[in-house]
Amino acid sequence: MKTFLPGKAAVFFTTLLAASSAFAQSTNYTTRSSGGGGIGALIELVVLVFLVIGLWKVFTKAGRPGWASIIPIYNVYILCQIAGKPGWWVVLWCIPIVNFVIAIIVMIELAKAFGKGAGFGLGLVFLSFIFIPLLGFGDAQYLGRPS
Repeated sequence: MKTFLPGKAAVFFTTLLAASSAFAQSTNYTTRSSGGGGIGALIELVVLVFLVIGLWKVFTKAGRPGWASIIPIYNVYILCQIAGKPGWWVVLWCIPIVNFVIAIIVMIELAKAFGKGAGFGLGLVFLSFIFIPLLGFGDAQYLGRPS
């Protein structure tokens, strides 16, 4: 029996940081005092949970434990393995500017590992909150590490 245990842990630093800052910039919390911040936070939480569930499904499709998607840093390590990149690339994710390049490379290779193209990989980078659930819940099958 498969179980699902969603957690509060961050799934993916760059994805969440980008999604959070983009959402925060699109809503103007500082100039309004009408109490609308709670609704924005709720929407952000729903998007985060949907992203966590999608990444959980991606990990499961690749034969990895789904719970690994909610453990910070370890989830990036597993993501690199699924994409066919060495585990030490996690260190590169911690270097500013380099992490953006590494994210693009890893996401394109992740897309290839599931039989998708480079365009889908760029979607995984720039619109992760849409493309990760698409990859997880869609009909894409894990083909193995790209060569």
